[in-house]
Amino acid sequence: MLRLSDLALPLDHSPAELEAAICARLGIAADQLLRFSVARRGNDARNQRAIKLVYAVDVVLADEAAVLAAHAGDSHVRPTPDTSYKFVTRAPAGWSGPRPVVIGAGPCGLLAALVLAQMGFRPIIVERGKAVRERTKDTWALWRRHQLTPESNVQFGEGGAGTFSDGKLYSRIKDPRHLGRKVLTEFVAAGAPEEILTEAHPHIGTFRLVTMVMSIRETIEKLGGEYRFGTRVDGFEVAESNGTRRLSGLRLSDGSLLEASHVILAPGHSARDTFQAAHDAGVFVEAKPFAIGVRIEHPQGWIDRARYGAYAGDKRLGPAAYALAHQAGNGRAVYSFCMCPGGRVVAAASEEGRVVTNGMSQYSRAEFNANSGLVVDISPERDYPGGPLAGIAFQRHWEEMAFKAGGGDYRAPAQRVGDFLAGRPSTELGSVVPSYQPGVKPGSIADCLPDFVVEALREALPVFGRQIKGYDHPDAVMTAVESRTSSPIRIRRGADFQSINTPGLYPAGEGAGYAGGILSAAVDGIRVAEALALQLAPA
Repeated sequence: MLRLSDLALPLDHSPAELEAAICARLGIAADQLLRFSVARRGNDARNQRAIKLVYAVDVVLADEAAVLAAHAGDSHVRPTPDTSYKFVTRAPAGWSGPRPVVIGAGPCGLLAALVLAQMGFRPIIVERGKAVRERTKDTWALWRRHQLTPESNVQFGEGGAGTFSDGKLYSRIKDPRHLGRKVLTEFVAAGAPEEILTEAHPHIGTFRLVTMVMSIRETIEKLGGEYRFGTRVDGFEVAESNGTRRLSGLRLSDGSLLEASHVILAPGHSARDTFQAAHDAGVFVEAKPFAIGVRIEHPQGWIDRARYGAYAGDKRLGPAAYALAHQAGNGRAVYSFCMCPGGRVVAAASEEGRVVTNGMSQYSRAEFNANSGLVVDISPERDYPGGPLAGIAFQRHWEEMAFKAGGGDYRAPAQRVGDFLAGRPSTELGSVVPSYQPGVKPGSIADCLPDFVVEALREALPVFGRQIKGYDHPDAVMTAVESRTSSPIRIRRGADFQSINTPGLYPAGEGAGYAGGILSAAVDGIRVAEALALQLAPA
C-alpha cells in the first residue's frame, strides 16, 4: 500500500473527481487503482476564491513497485507507514511485583494507566478530584452559582483540564512511532467519532470527552487497575542509603502512606500544592517559561468571513479557526493560544479568591462566539526570578487582581477592545456579548496584567486586525486573566524518564513540563508508561 499526500481538489469536488485526481497524480490508468482510503483531510483557505480540500490517501495498486520507482525522490509518494501500536513489554503471567502508581487522571495519566493496564501491570490511579460525572456538577456550580469547589473543578478531577476545553487532538510533536495514532484509536474505541482518525485538525468537545473518559476508566478497571478518587498526594517519601535516593511511598490526604516505588507523576499544570510537596521532598524542580494574557471573543461569523470569504458557513469547512503571532517592540512575543471556534469562555479557577479564564467548545462548535487566549510570553529570568516555584506566586498575584476587579464573586473583569486600546475603562459592553460564566464586570483589564503585557497587547491588536478583518473591532471583548497556559515548573527527568535525582518517580505530561495539550500529554503518558514497564519487566 502506498500513501499519496498533498493532493488538493476544489471544495465542491465529487468522489469520482478524487479518484481521477489520484490516478492523474500517480500517472496510472483507472484500472490500476484497486482501492483507496482517506488517511487525512484538511483544507487550504489561503486563496478565499478557490478554497481547496487537501488529502492524504492510502492506495492499493496493481503494480505498486513500478509506481514507487517512477516517483523516486517524491516525498508525497511513499509506502504507507505502519501506525499500529506495539507493546514494548508485558507483565509475566501471575505478575506479583510492585504495582505502579499514576498520580493524576488527566490525558497523560489516563493513557499511561491504560497502557500499563493493557500490559498487565494493574496500576493504581490516585486522583485528587472526583469522577467525571460528579466533577461536572461541581464545575457547573461555579459557572452558574459562583460556588467553587477547590478539589473538583475545571482543573481537578477525572479527565483533567482537557475535559473542559475544545478537545483539540492535534500537536506539533515529533512522533516517529505514531503514538498519537494509538491515542486516537483508543479514543475512538471509547466512543469518539471515527473522523478524528482522518481530519487534519480533529476535536471532540466536552460532552463526548466525558463519556470517553468514563469508558476508558471501565477498561482500566476490567484489566485490574484501581482508581482512588478524592485522594490528594500531600507528600513524597524518599529513602536514602549510601548517598543515593529513591522514591519509597506517597503520603495521601486521608493520612495514609501508600508504599510505591514506581510512580508516574502526571498532576496537570495547576497542581501547585503537589509541586510544593515534590520540592519539599528534594525532587529537582525548576521554573520554566509560560505565558499570560486574556481571552478575546468575536462573533464566529466575523472570523468565518475573514478566513473563508464567500464560503463562510460552509459545512464542509466548519467554523473557522486562526493562529496569530507578533513580536512586539518591547521584546515580547504575543500570540493566540487554544483557539476555540464556536465556543465559550469559562471560569477555570482552582483556588478560592482567584479568577482564571479558559476556552471551551462542544463537538458541534455551534455557539455564537469564537474565543482564543491572547497571551504574552514570560520567563523566569526576566519576570519571576525568585526560585523554582516563583512562577506560581506570579500567577496567583494576577489571578487575585482579576478576582478583585471582577467584584469578588468569581465574575471576570472584561473590557471592549476599543476601550483597551484607548486606555480607558469600559463602563458597558457593546455588540459582542461575552460568554464567560458566571458573568463579567466591565472595567479595565490593565489592572490585572503586568504593564509589559498591556503594552505588547496594545501593539499587537491592530497588527492582528490587518490580518483578520474585525479582530481589533472596538466591540470585541477581552476577559482577564488567562494565566494557566502551561505549567510554571518543570520536574527534570533523565533519558530513562525518571527524576534526575529521585529514581522511581516518573514526571510526565503538561504539569511536569513535558507537554502542551491533550494529544501531546497523552503521548507523553504512553512514553513514560513504557519506560516504567521496562523497569518492571525488561523485554
